[in-house]
Order: sequence, then structure tokens, then C-alpha cells
Amino acid sequence: MRIKMVMKSWKYPSILLTIIGISSVGEWIYFLALNLIVLDMMGVLAVSGLYILRALSTLFTNIWCGSLIDRSNKKHLMVWLALFRAVFIALLPLLSSIWTIYGIVFLISIASSMANPTTMTYITKLIPQVRRKRFNSLVSLIDSGAFVTGPAIAGIIFMSGTPNYAIYINAIALFLAAFFTLFMPNIEKNNLIKTEDEKITLKVLKNDWKLVVDFSRKHIYVMVIYFLFSAVMVLATAVDSLEAAFATEVLSLSEGDYGLLVSIAGVGIVVGALLNMIVVEKVATSWLIGLGSLMVSSGYLFYAFSGTFLMAAVGFFVLSFSMAFINTGFYTFYQNNVPVEVMGRVGSVYGFIEAFFIIIGTMIFGIIAESISIQFVVILGTLIMFTVTIILFIVNTLPSKAEYYSEKHQLSTTGSDENCTTS
Repeated sequence: MRIKMVMKSWKYPSILLTIIGISSVGEWIYFLALNLIVLDMMGVLAVSGLYILRALSTLFTNIWCGSLIDRSNKKHLMVWLALFRAVFIALLPLLSSIWTIYGIVFLISIASSMANPTTMTYITKLIPQVRRKRFNSLVSLIDSGAFVTGPAIAGIIFMSGTPNYAIYINAIALFLAAFFTLFMPNIEKNNLIKTEDEKITLKVLKNDWKLVVDFSRKHIYVMVIYFLFSAVMVLATAVDSLEAAFATEVLSLSEGDYGLLVSIAGVGIVVGALLNMIVVEKVATSWLIGLGSLMVSSGYLFYAFSGTFLMAAVGFFVLSFSMAFINTGFYTFYQNNVPVEVMGRVGSVYGFIEAFFIIIGTMIFGIIAESISIQFVVILGTLIMFTVTIILFIVNTLPSKAEYYSEKHQLSTTGSDENCTTS
């Protein structure tokens, strides 16, 4: 009887995990295949343009997408976004102009930027609060598996066919994701969204940004945790942008050695995600974030100060191993402390700020690396990251803030507690 109840309670979460898995693996296949197609057409510089395009699309989208997400039916939006990406991805192999490809990729990236906060909001509404940490650990495991299996599947496809086949397979995968989403509960069916017919105008966007500012002022602790976490991610991205150059020019590693380092990081991600799934219920959310972030920055420090392949490998393993813990902890904290009614707007505005600083930080790190040295900027970046994670650990584990990490704590738009239930 108990087993039947457990299976019934995890029916829809299991379908949602399947959808997330299909999308995650497909995303890797799509982008690797796209890189090869563009590289073959126009060379390395054109591939760099794809990365810039993704960052710009995130900036462009996050200005307004939260306002749309909070005013839309999440299930329907997830279906349409998956179908939109599937159709436009399927068009890519038919195009011969690099600028047309860039235009289509920009539209696909917009849909992807919208899909993530939409899914996050849907998860928060669907998954009962007591199960969120477990569910988030499973999402981390799936993302970790996609990091390994996505490129592996892409490699097999490239050996047996062409990048175009990989593109079509991803389009099919997104169609499947849209199809499976149809079987998910319509959690807003009997919950009228008061503003769903409201047009997204400049005045509406201005009011929504003001709402986010007001929320941040009222819930300063939530904002502090979010921005400290974002600072770690910004610094990690900026350091990662110099990873290949650091490995080959500073550590004098061969391309084969660097490839092995990346493989070790993949192993670390999977092992960390598996352990995280096992211990997640026994570790407080605050410690998942605080200790996880310290371990991430420690791994980067090992890597930055390494003089041998072995030290660099230890650093790569530790930092990748720790990612599942910090991500699971942060997503759980975010879901429990940002009212679901405004989650799209809060996430998109904060995401816009984070994306902006990722672009600025990456540019600054690149300029310093060119003008001074790669080793100097990597060491500087990791030391700053370590300092930020110490602050994050201290703020996370303050006894006076324990209520923010309680499984019974859930903010509503009025600031009062409420319990989340499934439909």
C-alpha cells in the first residue's frame, strides 16, 4: 500500500524529470552540433559569435520574460516553448547564410531563456515543499548525466552521420518533451491568473521591476543570498573562460591532457550528484549552499595554484563534485523564499543582472589576462571567489536565519507563510 502511494505521489514528478532529462541531453547535442556546423561554414570567430549571441539573448529576454511568465499558464507555456524551439532547430540545417543562422539561434536562445524560469515556477507549484530538496537533487543528477551523455551521444552521431542528424534528433527530442508535458497536470486550471490578459507594455514592465525592487527591500536576506550565490557563478564563469588557455599556456598541458581534465570534471559531477542524492535529506539546506560553495571555491584554488597535472585534476574533481550540492541547496532556498506568484519576475530581473555581470566579468578577465598574465587573473579571480564563499557560508549558517531554510517556510506575496501542494 505504501509503495503504491509513493509511486502515485511521484507519478508527475517522474514525468517532469523525464522532460528535463530529454531537454538537457538535447541541449548538449544541439549546441555541439551547431558549433561544428558554424565552424565548418565560417571558422572559429563565427563560433565565438554563438556564445556572445546566447549571452545577449539572455540579457534581452530577462528584461520582459518574467512579466510574461507570471501572467501565463505555465504548462501551456512550457509546451509552446518546446514546440517553438523544435521547429526552429529543425530549420537550421536548411540554412546557408551565417546571419540567418544567427537570427534563428537568437530566437531559439530567447525561448530557452524563457523555458528555464517557466519550468522553475512550475516545479515550485507542482512539488510539495517537503519533497523539493529531493526533487532538486534528482534534477542535479539528471543535469550531471546530461553533461556526460549529451556529448557522448553527439560524438556517436558525428561518427555515424553528420551534425545535421544531431540537430534533427534534438528537434525530435523537443517534440517528445512537448508531448510528455501534455500529460502533466494543469496546476493553474482552477486558479485564474488575474493578469493573464494584461498586455506587456513599458508601463507594466516598469511596475514589475518596481515590484521586484520592493520585494528585495522587504526580504533583504533572500536578496543577499541570491546575489552572493550569483557572484560565485559570475566569477566561476569568468575563470572558466580562461580555462583552456590556463591549462595549455600556464600548466603546459597537451590537448590530450586537457581533455582528460575535462573528463575528470565529468566524473566529479556525476559522483557528486549521486552522493548528493543519497545524503540530501540528511543535510540542512543552509549547509548544502554554504559548505558546497566553499568546496567549489577550494577546487578552483587548487586548480589556480597547481603546478602539476595531478593538482589540477584534484581541483577539477573537487569543484565539479561540489556543484550538485550548492545547486540543490540554492534552488530549494529560492523556491521556498520567493513567492511563486512573482517568481518569474524576480528570477528574470535577477537573472538579467547576473547575465550582465557575467559578460562584464568575462571581458574584464580577458583584458587583464592579455595585459598582465593569465595566471595572475585566474589566481585573483579564485581568491575573490573564495572570499565571497566564506561570506556566503557565514551568512548561510547564522542561527538567527534558520527559519529561511525550514521546509515549512514559504513566503507568499503578502510575506506570510503558506504551504505548497500539488494539484
